[in-house]
Amino acid sequence: MAKSRLLIALLMLFVVGCSEQQQYIDNGLVYCSEGDPETFNPQKTVSGTAIDATAKQLYNRLIQIDPETGELLPELAVDWQISADGRQYLFTLRQQVQFHRTDYFQPSRAFNADDVLFSFERWLKRSHPYHQIGGARYPFFQSIDLDHIGLKLVRVADDQVRFELQQPRPNFLAEIATDFAVILSQEYGLSQLAAGTPELLDAKPIGTGPFKLRNYVRNQYIRYDRHNQYWGPLARLDQLVFDITPSASSRVIKLIGGDCDVAALPQISELGTIQSYDDLALDVMPGLNVAYWAFNTNKAPFNDPKVRKALNLAVDKRRILKAVYHNTAVMAKGMLPPISWAYDPNLPAIEHDPAQAKRLLEQANVGPISIDIWAVPVGRIYNPDAMKSAELIQQDLARIGVSANIVSYDWGRFLQLLQLGEYDSVLIGWSADNLDPDNFFSPLLSCSALAYGSNRARWCDPKFDQLMAQARESRDPQQRQLLYSQLEYQLQQQTPLVPLAHASRILGRKRHWQGRMLHISGGIDFSTVGKEAL
Repeated sequence: MAKSRLLIALLMLFVVGCSEQQQYIDNGLVYCSEGDPETFNPQKTVSGTAIDATAKQLYNRLIQIDPETGELLPELAVDWQISADGRQYLFTLRQQVQFHRTDYFQPSRAFNADDVLFSFERWLKRSHPYHQIGGARYPFFQSIDLDHIGLKLVRVADDQVRFELQQPRPNFLAEIATDFAVILSQEYGLSQLAAGTPELLDAKPIGTGPFKLRNYVRNQYIRYDRHNQYWGPLARLDQLVFDITPSASSRVIKLIGGDCDVAALPQISELGTIQSYDDLALDVMPGLNVAYWAFNTNKAPFNDPKVRKALNLAVDKRRILKAVYHNTAVMAKGMLPPISWAYDPNLPAIEHDPAQAKRLLEQANVGPISIDIWAVPVGRIYNPDAMKSAELIQQDLARIGVSANIVSYDWGRFLQLLQLGEYDSVLIGWSADNLDPDNFFSPLLSCSALAYGSNRARWCDPKFDQLMAQARESRDPQQRQLLYSQLEYQLQQQTPLVPLAHASRILGRKRHWQGRMLHISGGIDFSTVGKEAL
């Protein structure tokens, strides 16, 4: 977009008036985000939009992932000991950690072991009073079968909790360091239960994180205040506002005009425009993510691997990389991105081959095919423009005689309908929240993930499941790497989904805002962000 066009748009915005968010901000920051969170409890979702708005702003976990190295570090647990057989984990908890004080809840005690049991047993135990609230869906934990491994929590003391597993699980610490494994307030949960409003636990959050919720207006903004009783270094911001702005172009316009300080997911085509302003900067880092096109393998003709392979061969991925990502992404050969330690550089790429695609369709003898392609309606880290990607795939499919119709909805409606599983195919993706390679497989391709909604291909293969479990449970890194290579090869043979790209993570910001916002393991974090003199 030319700078003159942007300036005209900015003048139009100015006529409308100053943003309410900027009037509210004193020592604070406005982040133009791409959509509304569907929940304020990360346990209940795998949506990156909700995770960004909640996990690192409002909550803590027992352990955290170093934003640069991926190393596991203490958070609400100051120490942990693992038994020799790998089946018991004893956590010593941080003391005098305070929960948020808000106009809707005033805690009477500090964080302790009861909160750990309450938080983990919510998704672990059907008998937990909150298990059924919101539909008993805890997609991350359920997709990796963490609720079916005989996990038991024991309260040892106020400041100690022991996790007991029936079998060793080498990546267990990585799994509970994810953004989903947040610690809730037992006291707040029980008070809402007594009041007959248990759903507020997920809608009006109380955590121990660096910020606390002030208020939220759907489709407009989320306001946070600094948590002044935070156990760690206080956030440098007094206030934080998520200005909900679904349009990528509008986010860039607001960034240039000063109505937001940081902009999510700028369109790749506008990166040059951002860089042309002296007061703006881009944060770019390799992405631990994958964009993919998933087929609903429960529906004909997508239950036929030949048809799925044909559709895969029809897609010109390199054209998508150029047109959608402007070559800021790498072509995906499998699920794992090149920055994963288990990535196999020898995995062959599935290149564009429309002639072979036609031959496979003839062999499948399925007749004329018409397909709906659902496209994520908002820009995501893994795909900045799914609608454009869908249009390119639509053109590729037409060349092999397949008719495609592109379908989209607003973000909330899209997520709701996705759970019903009535689509033909969907363009979506995944941003990993830890560095363990299983994070790209079990949550997306396991039979359990099918049951709980994060398996968009709706594909269940017991042999593939068994190999995933073997890879997840092995203690030998070389053996695990070999097993993940086997999984990638099998995935290419079965093609329940088509990996498209591994995208760089990009933020636009005012240059005077400093501090690490992007983490290697996903999510956005404003706890260390502050304004620096230029």
